Amino acid sequence: MSTDTSQPDTALRGLVDHLVGEGAIRTPAIEAAFRAVPRHRFLPGTPIADAYADRIVVTKRGSDGAPLSSASQPTIVARMLEQAQPQPGWRVLEIGAGTGYNAALLRELVGGAGQVTTIDVYDDVVAAARRNLTSTGYDDVLVLAGDGALGAPDRAPFDLIIVTAGAWDIPAAWWTQLAPTGRVVAPLRWRGLTRSLALDHQPAQPGRAASLTSRSMHLCGFIAMTGSSDGERTVALADDVTLFADQDQSIGEELRGVLDAPRTEAWSSVIIGGDQSMEGIWLRMSTAEAGTCRIKAAPSAVQSGRATPATPVNPALAVDDSIAYLASRRVAAGVSRWKIGAIGHGPRGAELAERITEQTRLWAEDHDTQPTITLYPAGTPDEQMIDGLIIDKRDSRMVFTW
Repeated sequence: MSTDTSQPDTALRGLVDHLVGEGAIRTPAIEAAFRAVPRHRFLPGTPIADAYADRIVVTKRGSDGAPLSSASQPTIVARMLEQAQPQPGWRVLEIGAGTGYNAALLRELVGGAGQVTTIDVYDDVVAAARRNLTSTGYDDVLVLAGDGALGAPDRAPFDLIIVTAGAWDIPAAWWTQLAPTGRVVAPLRWRGLTRSLALDHQPAQPGRAASLTSRSMHLCGFIAMTGSSDGERTVALADDVTLFADQDQSIGEELRGVLDAPRTEAWSSVIIGGDQSMEGIWLRMSTAEAGTCRIKAAPSAVQSGRATPATPVNPALAVDDSIAYLASRRVAAGVSRWKIGAIGHGPRGAELAERITEQTRLWAEDHDTQPTITLYPAGTPDEQMIDGLIIDKRDSRMVFTW
């Protein structure tokens, strides 16, 4: 995609044409909203070419340099709006105000009869979003400061709750503030992975509790929500290798030092190209193996050979005092083709590595099938839910069916 670095109108047309050509925008109303909202006005001080490039623009960092707020990649923004399909007259709550750009798009889509409320935890982000929205004519969007997990009860009920930060759960407040036929679109995290889910509210039926059921799912990555909703915890395997596990998993400190145990390897017959994603393996693992989690190895760990996962953000499988993680090796020198396998450590490391390669083989047989995800409020009895693998979170219960 090329953009004119000096003419915003030309750059805007170039970005939208790119999003349409790539299939990220499919709906005429969403295309019209993108053409109407000038992204560069929400990124003051950013060069025009950068404002209209199809990539994230970080707008706030912490003292350690970690990103805290951003303007999301336009492709991701478009795909989530396509998942949401906001309609004229809808009442919308956005979690994560960012620059205000997404709220402006939402305002275009719901029109004057609709209502857009956006909330952010950072006061300076809220102030900037208000300025940007006011200066571009969207001063009827309400921008609130607060914990997005608590929602905005005074503005409820909402036809749509759309989340522009990584969410670990569907907090109780969102359940109560969603209209009976409402929709949630959120980048939801479980077992260390993230997917943007469009979830439709299903009313209770005889023998079945009210639920949120997935209608679409997309791979994505977002800055995690800051506030009261997170339920992910860390386990240090070594000074430079960390596991990320969910609160319901019995993964603990007994794994400290497990990487010092001899390693075992298991290799599948699956070979992929260098540009092919392995995220589908992780998705399958998360619905088949209760010990699925995320491993992060610092460059020092990779260089020393202590831990050599296939990707920087990589699935692992931990059970008791043993672990295995997804790995890859080049088929031949200079060839961008990789064999997929797993590396294990600990008494059950070899077994766990084989279990990962089994999920790899299943993924290779069917790349495209995705599970249906149904969420119920926490405390819902098993007999009032559909049958499937259950992951319990703080405020909801996730059920996966293939």
